[in-house]
Amino acid sequence: MVRMKAVTAGVATILALMIGTATAAAQGTAAATEESRELNLRAYVDLLRSDLRSQKVAVIAEVMQFAPAEDEKFWPVYREYEIELTKVNDDRIALIKEYGATYEAMTDAVADRLALGALDVETRRQALKAKYYGRLKSVISPKTAARFLQVENQILLILDLQIAAALPVVK
Repeated sequence: MVRMKAVTAGVATILALMIGTATAAAQGTAAATEESRELNLRAYVDLLRSDLRSQKVAVIAEVMQFAPAEDEKFWPVYREYEIELTKVNDDRIALIKEYGATYEAMTDAVADRLALGALDVETRRQALKAKYYGRLKSVISPKTAARFLQVENQILLILDLQIAAALPVVK
């Protein structure tokens, strides 16, 4: 119960940070729509690039409550995961930037390329989580690895929701 409260509080903190960033970026009048869109895109790039690392690490550390031996084994694998996740997020950022640049004059070909790119990024992220779940459960217990996966999924879902809710739908 205490851990669930910590997850909820940590995820709520991350959500508040994300909403604050996106809200600040989205404010403006109808005349400033293009500027607002550019601010939104910059905010998402910042969110994805930073990956909310410091908040994420704090939430994970608090929720996981590792024993010293687990702590020693978990963090090196986690750092490798984050390096690979950053590469996937860089590709996602490129897609978001292209979407922002082509939104007003979206063609079928560009829409198709962006949609397939987004599906590819999503598939690669899922494969990465599966790969690192396997690695983690070999150095810590499967139950503890599953707990990490649960917390990571919650954080990523919040980030995905925030980005999806603020990006305009294709015309």
